Amino acid sequence: MVYTIARAILRLLYSILYPLEISGEQHIPKEGPVLLCSNHISLLDPPAIGIWLDRKISFFAKEELFRIPILKSILHRIGTIPVRRGAGDRRALTKTLEVLKQGGMVAIFPEGTRIKSGIIEEGKKGAAFFALRSGATVIPAAILGPYRLFRKTRIVYGPPVDLSAYRDQKANAAIMEEVSNLIMEHIRRLANVSIER
Repeated sequence: MVYTIARAILRLLYSILYPLEISGEQHIPKEGPVLLCSNHISLLDPPAIGIWLDRKISFFAKEELFRIPILKSILHRIGTIPVRRGAGDRRALTKTLEVLKQGGMVAIFPEGTRIKSGIIEEGKKGAAFFALRSGATVIPAAILGPYRLFRKTRIVYGPPVDLSAYRDQKANAAIMEEVSNLIMEHIRRLANVSIER
């Protein structure tokens, strides 16, 4: 209920201030575990990649935000996953895998931080880890900014990344690096194709 209300409010705000042009949403499975992997250019990204989708999405938020009483309650109710930055956070890993194994959808920005230049950089191994451990469908997304008041920003969702060649392999560092590179390549390709239109 809280998620639905928050999404409706954000849809209204974005429609007025930062209208979004969405395409490719048909690639997102209507059910089952999904890992939505996108480039990251702005603090506006997390709501932007999820508010026009019908499925509920869990996002990550830094642990400090959960120390604010009212905000903590809201974040928990909308399914946000707290993460301790700068260190391995087992609780965040466990919670994310739990959401995926229950058939949920999680959004992640593999680059790990905002890249304002617009260049899509190398991804960290987190997305690959979750994809391989959960068996979730990996959907790449490209945010084509920058965001400008009252101007459209494009968001494109692509077909699932084919990870079938890796599903039965042990998820060691080399495999996770390959999978991470594959995910980022799909995001880059999606961005380039979208820009050329």
